[in-house]
Amino acid sequence: MSRSSRVAEFEQEVAARVGHVIKRAEQALIGEKSRALRDLGLTVPQYAALMALSYSPGMSGAQLARVCLVTPQSMATVLANLESKRLIERQTSDLHQKVLVTKLTPAGRALVKKADTVARKVEAKLSHALSTDEQKQLRDLLERCITALTEEEAPRPDRQDTP
Repeated sequence: MSRSSRVAEFEQEVAARVGHVIKRAEQALIGEKSRALRDLGLTVPQYAALMALSYSPGMSGAQLARVCLVTPQSMATVLANLESKRLIERQTSDLHQKVLVTKLTPAGRALVKKADTVARKVEAKLSHALSTDEQKQLRDLLERCITALTEEEAPRPDRQDTP
């Protein structure tokens, strides 16, 4: 079997896996958001952090990492970059001397509004590809996938388990 036919066989095998399709969809979404946000000088994680702070000022880096779905180390880099751009300011927490809380600067508040408009256009492009019912169905199916992967034994709706 030639190398190219083995590669084609591998590609066919991978393409048949649900996880591969989910990953491709995620990459397409993040790639489109990245392109859209680039003109504003932001990355997707920076945008996510700014959005989280616009809703909940005073979050710590650890809290932001959790809500933005990145590692604490990645969030530390995101925050350092946002601070160097003067989009956020950090100060010691009143509750704990080793925790820094983060707030948007006026420039950060202005930029996050522009960035959210741009990001929502990308989301709208995705939404317009599906009917309202299909959007709900997709969300429900993806939530079920998440549950299946994060719970020990998730029940399947098509399976009647009897004790």
